[in-house]
Amino acid sequence: MEDAYNFFSKRASLMKASEIRELLKWVTEGKVISLGGGMPDPQTFPVEDILDIVSKGLREQGDKLLQYGSSEGLKELREQLIHFMNWRGLRVDDIDNIIIVSGSQQGLDLLGKVFIDRGDIVLVELPTYLAAINAFEIYEPQFIGLRMDDEGIDMDALEGILKGLKAKKQKQKFLYTIPTCQNPSGISLSLDRRKHLLELASTFDFLIIEDDPYSFFTYEPLEIEHLKSLDKEGRVIYMSTFSKILSPGLRLGWINAEEEFIEKFELAKQSMDLCTSPLVQYIAYGAIKEGVIQRNLPKSKALYKQKRDRMLDALSQFFPTGCRWTKPIGGLFIFAWVPEKIDTKEMLQDCIQKYGVAYVPGRSFFVDGSGKNTMRLNFTYPNMEMLDEGIKRISRAIKERL
Repeated sequence: MEDAYNFFSKRASLMKASEIRELLKWVTEGKVISLGGGMPDPQTFPVEDILDIVSKGLREQGDKLLQYGSSEGLKELREQLIHFMNWRGLRVDDIDNIIIVSGSQQGLDLLGKVFIDRGDIVLVELPTYLAAINAFEIYEPQFIGLRMDDEGIDMDALEGILKGLKAKKQKQKFLYTIPTCQNPSGISLSLDRRKHLLELASTFDFLIIEDDPYSFFTYEPLEIEHLKSLDKEGRVIYMSTFSKILSPGLRLGWINAEEEFIEKFELAKQSMDLCTSPLVQYIAYGAIKEGVIQRNLPKSKALYKQKRDRMLDALSQFFPTGCRWTKPIGGLFIFAWVPEKIDTKEMLQDCIQKYGVAYVPGRSFFVDGSGKNTMRLNFTYPNMEMLDEGIKRISRAIKERL
Protein backbone atom coordinates (compact mmCIF):
# COMPACT_ATOMS: atom_id res chain seq x y z
CA MET A 1 0.00 0.00 0.00
CA GLU A 2 1.52 3.31 -1.04
CA ASP A 3 0.04 5.64 1.55
CA ALA A 4 -2.28 4.38 4.29
CA TYR A 5 -2.82 7.97 5.46
CA ASN A 6 -5.01 8.61 2.42
CA PHE A 7 -7.67 6.40 4.01
CA PHE A 8 -7.82 8.10 7.41
CA SER A 9 -10.72 10.35 8.37
CA LYS A 10 -10.17 13.97 9.31
CA ARG A 11 -10.98 13.02 12.89
CA ALA A 12 -8.21 10.42 12.87
CA SER A 13 -5.75 13.15 11.93
CA LEU A 14 -6.67 14.98 15.15
CA MET A 15 -5.67 12.02 17.28
CA LYS A 16 -2.27 12.24 18.90
CA ALA A 17 -0.27 10.23 21.37
CA SER A 18 -0.55 11.16 25.03
CA GLU A 19 2.81 12.20 26.42
CA ILE A 20 1.89 10.41 29.62
CA ARG A 21 1.15 7.14 27.85
CA GLU A 22 4.40 7.38 25.91
CA LEU A 23 6.32 7.88 29.16
CA LEU A 24 4.69 4.82 30.70
CA LYS A 25 6.51 2.69 28.14
CA TRP A 26 9.75 3.65 29.85
CA VAL A 27 8.29 2.79 33.24
CA THR A 28 7.13 -0.69 32.27
CA GLU A 29 10.53 -1.43 30.75
CA GLY A 30 12.17 -0.39 34.01
CA LYS A 31 14.72 1.83 32.31
CA VAL A 32 14.14 5.06 34.21
CA ILE A 33 12.92 6.45 37.51
CA SER A 34 9.46 7.67 36.59
CA LEU A 35 7.94 10.72 38.22
CA GLY A 36 5.67 10.94 35.19
CA GLY A 37 2.53 8.79 35.17
CA GLY A 38 -0.16 9.07 37.83
CA MET A 39 0.16 5.46 38.92
CA PRO A 40 -0.80 4.28 42.41
CA ASP A 41 1.71 2.44 44.56
CA PRO A 42 1.18 -1.29 43.82
CA GLN A 43 1.36 -2.10 47.52
CA THR A 44 -2.03 -0.40 47.89
CA PHE A 45 -3.69 -2.99 45.63
CA PRO A 46 -5.89 -5.37 47.71
CA VAL A 47 -4.86 -8.46 45.75
CA GLU A 48 -6.07 -11.08 48.24
CA ASP A 49 -9.42 -9.37 48.69
CA ILE A 50 -9.90 -9.21 44.91
CA LEU A 51 -9.05 -12.90 44.62
CA ASP A 52 -11.73 -13.72 47.22
CA ILE A 53 -14.32 -11.52 45.50
CA VAL A 54 -13.66 -13.03 42.07
CA SER A 55 -13.72 -16.57 43.42
CA LYS A 56 -17.01 -16.01 45.20
CA GLY A 57 -18.58 -14.26 42.22
CA LEU A 58 -17.65 -16.95 39.72
CA ARG A 59 -18.80 -19.75 42.01
CA GLU A 60 -22.17 -18.16 42.78
CA GLN A 61 -23.06 -16.42 39.50
CA GLY A 62 -20.42 -17.15 36.92
CA ASP A 63 -23.04 -17.58 34.20
CA LYS A 64 -24.09 -13.96 34.71
CA LEU A 65 -20.67 -12.40 35.21
CA LEU A 66 -19.16 -14.02 32.12
CA GLN A 67 -22.10 -12.99 29.92
CA TYR A 68 -22.86 -9.68 28.22
CA GLY A 69 -24.13 -7.05 30.64
CA SER A 70 -26.35 -3.98 30.43
CA SER A 71 -24.90 -0.77 28.98
CA GLU A 72 -25.78 1.28 32.05
CA GLY A 73 -23.90 -1.09 34.34
CA LEU A 74 -24.39 -3.80 36.93
CA LYS A 75 -27.42 -3.01 39.08
CA GLU A 76 -25.74 -4.22 42.26
CA LEU A 77 -22.73 -1.96 41.70
CA ARG A 78 -24.85 1.10 41.02
CA GLU A 79 -26.81 0.42 44.20
CA GLN A 80 -23.58 0.17 46.20
CA LEU A 81 -22.31 3.37 44.60
CA ILE A 82 -25.33 5.23 45.99
CA HIS A 83 -24.27 4.20 49.52
CA PHE A 84 -20.61 4.87 48.76
CA MET A 85 -21.31 8.35 47.43
CA ASN A 86 -23.58 9.13 50.38
CA TRP A 87 -20.66 8.15 52.62
CA ARG A 88 -18.59 10.67 50.66
CA GLY A 89 -21.17 13.43 51.15
CA LEU A 90 -22.88 13.10 47.76
CA ARG A 91 -26.58 12.37 47.59
CA VAL A 92 -27.78 10.24 44.66
CA ASP A 93 -31.51 9.84 44.15
CA ASP A 94 -31.63 6.63 42.12
CA ILE A 95 -29.48 4.14 40.24
CA ASP A 96 -30.86 5.66 37.01
CA ASN A 97 -28.66 8.66 37.82
CA ILE A 98 -25.50 6.51 37.53
CA ILE A 99 -23.80 4.91 34.56
CA ILE A 100 -20.72 2.68 34.78
CA VAL A 101 -17.93 3.42 32.29
CA SER A 102 -14.81 1.54 31.21
CA GLY A 103 -12.41 3.86 32.97
CA SER A 104 -12.79 7.61 33.38
CA GLN A 105 -11.21 8.01 29.94
CA GLN A 106 -14.32 6.47 28.38
CA GLY A 107 -16.35 8.88 30.48
CA LEU A 108 -14.47 11.83 29.02
CA ASP A 109 -14.97 10.49 25.51
CA LEU A 110 -18.70 10.11 26.20
CA LEU A 111 -18.86 13.75 27.28
CA GLY A 112 -17.18 14.85 24.07
CA LYS A 113 -19.39 12.66 21.90
CA VAL A 114 -22.64 13.73 23.57
CA PHE A 115 -22.01 17.45 24.12
CA ILE A 116 -19.41 18.87 21.72
CA ASP A 117 -20.15 20.04 18.20
CA ARG A 118 -17.37 21.51 16.09
CA GLY A 119 -16.60 25.03 17.30
CA ASP A 120 -18.40 24.73 20.64
CA ILE A 121 -16.73 26.65 23.45
CA VAL A 122 -15.36 24.49 26.25
CA LEU A 123 -13.89 26.12 29.35
CA VAL A 124 -10.96 24.41 31.08
CA GLU A 125 -8.44 25.28 33.76
CA LEU A 126 -4.90 26.46 32.98
CA PRO A 127 -3.38 23.92 33.34
CA THR A 128 -5.84 21.02 33.04
CA TYR A 129 -5.82 17.23 32.73
CA LEU A 130 -4.01 16.24 29.53
CA ALA A 131 -6.21 13.20 28.84
CA ALA A 132 -9.32 15.39 28.99
CA ILE A 133 -7.82 17.72 26.38
CA ASN A 134 -7.04 14.71 24.18
CA ALA A 135 -10.53 13.25 24.61
CA PHE A 136 -12.34 16.50 23.79
CA GLU A 137 -9.97 17.72 21.08
CA ILE A 138 -11.06 15.26 18.40
CA TYR A 139 -14.58 16.74 18.55
CA GLU A 140 -13.04 20.10 17.54
CA PRO A 141 -14.18 22.46 20.30
CA GLN A 142 -12.83 25.93 20.89
CA PHE A 143 -10.97 25.77 24.21
CA ILE A 144 -10.78 28.77 26.51
CA GLY A 145 -8.29 28.46 29.35
CA LEU A 146 -9.07 29.82 32.81
CA ARG A 147 -6.37 31.29 35.02
CA MET A 148 -5.89 29.83 38.49
CA ASP A 149 -4.24 30.90 41.71
CA ASP A 150 -3.80 29.11 45.04
CA GLU A 151 -7.59 28.96 45.53
CA GLY A 152 -8.39 27.59 42.09
CA ILE A 153 -10.09 29.26 39.13
CA ASP A 154 -10.00 33.08 39.18
CA MET A 155 -13.74 33.77 39.30
CA ASP A 156 -13.47 37.46 38.39
CA ALA A 157 -11.55 36.55 35.26
CA LEU A 158 -14.06 33.79 34.46
CA GLU A 159 -16.98 36.19 34.85
CA GLY A 160 -15.25 38.63 32.51
CA ILE A 161 -14.83 35.87 29.89
CA LEU A 162 -18.49 34.88 30.21
CA LYS A 163 -19.68 38.47 29.82
CA GLY A 164 -17.46 38.88 26.79
CA LEU A 165 -18.87 35.76 25.17
CA LYS A 166 -22.42 36.90 25.87
CA ALA A 167 -21.71 40.31 24.34
CA LYS A 168 -20.52 38.56 21.17
CA LYS A 169 -23.58 36.28 21.29
CA GLN A 170 -21.38 33.24 21.75
CA LYS A 171 -22.25 30.49 24.20
CA GLN A 172 -20.05 28.20 26.26
CA LYS A 173 -21.17 24.54 26.37
CA PHE A 174 -19.55 23.36 29.59
CA LEU A 175 -16.75 23.99 32.05
CA TYR A 176 -14.51 21.03 32.87
CA THR A 177 -12.86 21.15 36.28
CA ILE A 178 -11.02 18.96 38.76
CA PRO A 179 -11.90 21.09 41.79
CA THR A 180 -10.22 18.99 44.48
CA CYS A 181 -6.48 18.22 44.37
CA GLN A 182 -6.38 19.16 40.70
CA ASN A 183 -4.38 17.30 38.08
CA PRO A 184 -1.72 18.48 37.30
CA SER A 185 -1.42 21.39 39.72
CA GLY A 186 -2.63 19.86 42.99
CA ILE A 187 -4.67 23.04 43.64
CA SER A 188 -8.12 22.83 45.29
CA LEU A 189 -10.98 25.23 44.58
CA SER A 190 -12.05 27.13 47.70
CA LEU A 191 -15.60 26.75 49.04
CA ASP A 192 -16.49 30.38 48.26
CA ARG A 193 -15.34 29.94 44.68
CA ARG A 194 -17.27 26.68 44.33
CA LYS A 195 -20.44 28.53 45.28
CA HIS A 196 -19.55 31.40 42.96
CA LEU A 197 -18.94 28.96 40.08
CA LEU A 198 -22.41 27.48 40.49
CA GLU A 199 -23.92 30.97 40.50
CA LEU A 200 -22.13 31.79 37.26
CA ALA A 201 -23.26 28.51 35.70
CA SER A 202 -26.85 29.42 36.51
CA THR A 203 -26.55 33.03 35.35
CA PHE A 204 -24.77 32.23 32.07
CA ASP A 205 -26.43 28.84 31.51
CA PHE A 206 -23.67 26.24 31.16
CA LEU A 207 -22.89 22.78 32.52
CA ILE A 208 -20.08 21.90 34.92
CA ILE A 209 -18.14 18.65 34.63
CA GLU A 210 -16.76 17.77 38.07
CA ASP A 211 -13.96 15.22 37.66
CA ASP A 212 -13.18 13.79 41.09
CA PRO A 213 -10.46 11.12 41.19
CA TYR A 214 -8.36 12.68 43.96
CA SER A 215 -10.60 13.93 46.78
CA PHE A 216 -10.14 10.50 48.39
CA PHE A 217 -6.53 11.50 49.09
CA THR A 218 -6.33 14.66 51.19
CA TYR A 219 -3.40 14.96 53.56
CA GLU A 220 -4.36 18.09 55.49
CA PRO A 221 -7.54 18.89 57.45
CA LEU A 222 -10.02 19.90 54.78
CA GLU A 223 -13.80 19.93 54.63
CA ILE A 224 -14.75 19.21 51.04
CA GLU A 225 -18.07 20.29 49.56
CA HIS A 226 -18.36 18.63 46.17
CA LEU A 227 -19.80 20.81 43.44
CA LYS A 228 -22.38 18.09 42.84
CA SER A 229 -23.54 18.28 46.47
CA LEU A 230 -23.95 22.07 46.17
CA ASP A 231 -25.79 21.83 42.86
CA LYS A 232 -29.50 22.68 43.06
CA GLU A 233 -30.25 22.82 39.32
CA GLY A 234 -28.80 19.57 37.94
CA ARG A 235 -26.03 21.45 36.13
CA VAL A 236 -23.15 19.42 37.57
CA ILE A 237 -22.13 16.14 35.96
CA TYR A 238 -19.99 14.24 38.43
CA MET A 239 -17.48 11.60 37.44
CA SER A 240 -15.02 9.46 39.37
CA THR A 241 -12.96 6.30 39.08
CA PHE A 242 -11.83 3.15 40.85
CA SER A 243 -8.34 3.53 39.39
CA LYS A 244 -6.81 5.22 42.42
CA ILE A 245 -8.92 3.69 45.20
CA LEU A 246 -8.93 0.07 44.01
CA SER A 247 -6.88 -0.65 40.87
CA PRO A 248 -6.25 1.15 37.56
CA GLY A 249 -6.03 -2.21 35.79
CA LEU A 250 -9.77 -2.76 36.29
CA ARG A 251 -10.49 0.20 33.97
CA LEU A 252 -13.64 1.17 35.81
CA GLY A 253 -15.34 4.49 36.55
CA TRP A 254 -18.78 6.03 36.92
CA ILE A 255 -20.78 9.14 36.06
CA ASN A 256 -23.55 10.65 38.20
CA ALA A 257 -25.90 13.07 36.44
CA GLU A 258 -29.50 13.91 35.68
CA GLU A 259 -31.37 10.97 34.16
CA GLU A 260 -31.73 12.69 30.76
CA PHE A 261 -27.94 12.92 30.48
CA ILE A 262 -27.42 9.34 31.65
CA GLU A 263 -29.82 8.05 29.00
CA LYS A 264 -27.84 9.78 26.24
CA PHE A 265 -24.51 8.54 27.67
CA GLU A 266 -25.93 5.01 27.59
CA LEU A 267 -26.83 5.31 23.91
CA ALA A 268 -23.36 6.62 23.09
CA LYS A 269 -21.70 3.88 25.13
CA GLN A 270 -23.58 1.17 23.24
CA SER A 271 -21.65 2.04 20.08
CA MET A 272 -18.34 2.04 21.97
CA ASP A 273 -18.19 -1.24 23.87
CA LEU A 274 -21.80 -2.44 24.41
CA CYS A 275 -21.08 -2.80 28.13
CA THR A 276 -18.34 -2.62 30.72
CA SER A 277 -17.11 -6.05 31.85
CA PRO A 278 -19.64 -7.50 34.34
CA LEU A 279 -16.86 -9.44 36.09
CA VAL A 280 -14.81 -6.29 36.64
CA GLN A 281 -17.91 -4.48 37.89
CA TYR A 282 -18.56 -7.31 40.34
CA ILE A 283 -15.08 -6.82 41.80
CA ALA A 284 -15.87 -3.16 42.50
CA TYR A 285 -19.28 -4.11 43.89
CA GLY A 286 -17.71 -6.60 46.28
CA ALA A 287 -14.94 -4.17 47.25
CA ILE A 288 -17.50 -1.57 48.35
CA LYS A 289 -19.95 -4.02 49.92
CA GLU A 290 -17.24 -5.80 51.93
CA GLY A 291 -15.59 -2.51 52.96
CA VAL A 292 -12.31 -3.24 51.16
CA ILE A 293 -12.01 0.26 49.70
CA GLN A 294 -13.14 1.94 52.90
CA ARG A 295 -10.53 0.04 54.95
CA ASN A 296 -7.71 0.62 52.48
CA LEU A 297 -8.15 4.36 52.00
CA PRO A 298 -6.64 5.47 55.37
CA LYS A 299 -3.55 3.29 54.78
CA SER A 300 -3.12 4.61 51.24
CA LYS A 301 -3.52 8.20 52.42
CA ALA A 302 -0.92 7.76 55.13
CA LEU A 303 1.56 6.27 52.65
CA TYR A 304 0.97 8.97 50.04
CA LYS A 305 1.28 11.76 52.61
CA GLN A 306 4.73 10.45 53.52
CA LYS A 307 5.69 10.37 49.86
CA ARG A 308 4.34 13.87 49.19
CA ASP A 309 6.34 15.21 52.13
CA ARG A 310 9.45 13.35 50.95
CA MET A 311 9.21 14.89 47.47
CA LEU A 312 8.62 18.38 48.88
CA ASP A 313 11.72 17.98 51.06
CA ALA A 314 13.75 16.77 48.08
CA LEU A 315 12.61 19.72 45.96
CA SER A 316 13.64 22.14 48.70
CA GLN A 317 16.99 20.43 49.07
CA PHE A 318 18.00 19.87 45.44
CA PHE A 319 16.14 22.18 43.02
CA PRO A 320 18.16 25.33 42.21
CA THR A 321 17.21 28.93 42.90
CA GLY A 322 14.63 30.22 40.44
CA CYS A 323 12.41 27.12 40.66
CA ARG A 324 9.07 26.96 42.46
CA TRP A 325 6.39 24.35 42.99
CA THR A 326 2.92 23.77 44.41
CA LYS A 327 2.41 22.38 47.90
CA PRO A 328 -0.78 20.33 47.36
CA ILE A 329 -3.07 19.41 50.23
CA GLY A 330 -3.80 16.11 48.47
CA GLY A 331 -3.81 14.19 45.24
CA LEU A 332 -0.92 12.50 43.45
CA PHE A 333 1.06 15.36 41.91
CA ILE A 334 3.29 18.35 42.47
CA PHE A 335 3.53 20.93 39.69
CA ALA A 336 6.82 22.75 39.27
CA TRP A 337 8.15 25.80 37.41
CA VAL A 338 11.79 26.05 36.36
CA PRO A 339 13.54 29.21 35.07
CA GLU A 340 11.83 30.58 31.94
CA LYS A 341 14.83 30.00 29.67
CA ILE A 342 14.35 26.22 30.04
CA ASP A 343 11.96 24.23 27.83
CA THR A 344 11.04 21.17 29.90
CA LYS A 345 9.96 19.20 26.84
CA GLU A 346 13.44 19.59 25.34
CA MET A 347 15.07 18.86 28.69
CA LEU A 348 13.08 15.64 29.07
CA GLN A 349 15.15 13.87 26.43
CA ASP A 350 18.32 14.59 28.40
CA CYS A 351 16.64 13.48 31.60
CA ILE A 352 15.60 10.14 30.11
CA GLN A 353 18.69 9.33 28.07
CA LYS A 354 21.42 10.92 30.19
CA TYR A 355 20.05 10.87 33.72
CA GLY A 356 17.49 8.02 33.66
CA VAL A 357 14.55 9.96 35.06
CA ALA A 358 11.19 11.00 33.58
CA TYR A 359 8.50 13.58 34.30
CA VAL A 360 5.64 15.01 32.23
CA PRO A 361 6.45 18.33 30.51
CA GLY A 362 3.86 20.89 31.52
CA ARG A 363 3.07 22.55 28.20
CA SER A 364 0.71 19.73 27.18
CA PHE A 365 -1.59 20.65 30.09
CA PHE A 366 -2.11 24.22 28.83
CA VAL A 367 -4.64 24.71 26.03
CA ASP A 368 -3.18 28.15 25.27
CA GLY A 369 0.29 26.76 24.51
CA SER A 370 1.94 28.28 27.58
CA GLY A 371 3.74 26.40 30.35
CA LYS A 372 6.92 25.50 28.44
CA ASN A 373 8.98 25.84 31.65
CA THR A 374 6.73 23.61 33.79
CA MET A 375 6.57 19.93 34.71
CA ARG A 376 4.27 17.55 36.55
CA LEU A 377 5.85 15.29 39.14
CA ASN A 378 4.15 12.18 40.53
CA PHE A 379 5.08 11.03 44.03
CA THR A 380 2.79 8.02 44.58
CA TYR A 381 4.44 5.39 42.38
CA PRO A 382 8.20 5.56 43.16
CA ASN A 383 9.60 4.37 46.48
CA MET A 384 11.14 6.85 48.92
CA GLU A 385 14.70 6.42 47.68
CA MET A 386 13.60 6.86 44.06
CA LEU A 387 11.82 10.09 44.97
CA ASP A 388 15.06 11.54 46.34
CA GLU A 389 17.18 10.24 43.50
CA GLY A 390 14.68 11.28 40.82
CA ILE A 391 14.50 14.89 42.03
CA LYS A 392 18.29 14.96 42.39
CA ARG A 393 18.72 13.85 38.76
CA ILE A 394 16.21 16.38 37.40
CA SER A 395 18.01 19.06 39.40
CA ARG A 396 21.29 18.17 37.66
CA ALA A 397 19.61 18.56 34.26
CA ILE A 398 18.18 21.96 35.26
CA LYS A 399 21.55 23.23 36.52
CA GLU A 400 23.22 22.05 33.32
CA ARG A 401 20.92 24.31 31.29
CA LEU A 402 21.27 27.39 33.45
